[in-house]
Amino acid sequence: MAVAEAAPRAPWASRAEDSRGRLHPEPGGDARSAFRRDADRIIHSSAFRRLAYKTQVFSYHEGDHYRTRLTHTLEVVQVARSVARALGLDEDLSEALALAHDLGHPPFAHAGERVLDTCMAAYGGFDHNAQSLRVVTRLENRYPDFDGLNLSWETHEGIVKHNGPVAGPLPHAIAVHAERQDLWLWSWPCAEAQVAAIADDIAYDVHDLDDGLRAGLFDLTELTGLPLVHTVLSDIHARWPDLDRARVFHELGRRMITVLIGDVVAESRRRIEAARPDDADAIRRLGHAVIGFSAETAAAEKAIKAFLFPRMYRHPRVMATMEAAGDVVRELFARYMADTKALPEEWRASVEGRGEAARARRIADFLAGQTDRYALAEHARLFDRAPELR
Repeated sequence: MAVAEAAPRAPWASRAEDSRGRLHPEPGGDARSAFRRDADRIIHSSAFRRLAYKTQVFSYHEGDHYRTRLTHTLEVVQVARSVARALGLDEDLSEALALAHDLGHPPFAHAGERVLDTCMAAYGGFDHNAQSLRVVTRLENRYPDFDGLNLSWETHEGIVKHNGPVAGPLPHAIAVHAERQDLWLWSWPCAEAQVAAIADDIAYDVHDLDDGLRAGLFDLTELTGLPLVHTVLSDIHARWPDLDRARVFHELGRRMITVLIGDVVAESRRRIEAARPDDADAIRRLGHAVIGFSAETAAAEKAIKAFLFPRMYRHPRVMATMEAAGDVVRELFARYMADTKALPEEWRASVEGRGEAARARRIADFLAGQTDRYALAEHARLFDRAPELR
């Protein structure tokens, strides 16, 4: 069966009609399922639009063809829907979770997150997965009757457990939310959430190789030591020995996505058949993931990450840019904490009369929501110097 072919709905798939519901009950209103409405609400959110100008690896000004946090998210959605379709899972829920997984990411990629976590160390820290939950439950204010997007229980669960069960000490946003809603933090998430998580790995493994090649951080010849990449490249060169470099890049990415999705589908079917779950809750109670790579592909995927870490994420060019970007976040946080008048009016009003910890959390909310270019504009407004992110 082709990977993209839809399988019949599986007994262990999440069912919108059986959802545990929303924090604030709402009438159905239209023909969409609860999970389809969740995905649509995320697409229309301000936080989702801001992903267009948030760094994935390369800052937005370095070129129009590199992935941004938004285009990364869209690639995750494509992979997640393909896997969910092949396994008979709920595609809309997998899409909603893929759309939401990076909503809490601050500007300047993981450099921005590391700096913001350091700034917030005395106030509960900062974690972008937890911040994504905060975005959809508190910070997106679009509706007259409640704060947040009022998404389904299953969507909240999948956002929180993007990396699996959550054990203490809980990140601040999750600890606060746990007082309002029990998300079974001890369990694995539904299969659709597991699909969104592995789709994230597939998307960034493949597109980071593509962006790194495009940026000249490494060359195709340096990838031949990676088992999966070597196999795909050998087949491409055998079939099209004179294919130009740009088309080789695209064919490599296209084929790798196909191989990785195919492996996940086959391995996940094997695990599910062995576990014989009756419903979505049986997946949660298993104590291990049912969506994953085979052992051989897991090793090959790990080798890709091991290559990318020093050759791309810690490349001197990338590091120099991200160190300067981290200074922007650090200096903005310190300035806002020292002088709340430096905040825009609506944010200034939200911190007035609050204690230090609450003030710091609101400032972290403001900073995490900023795009790269907004953070740079704020820095230029408040300081005499502008960092050179090149």
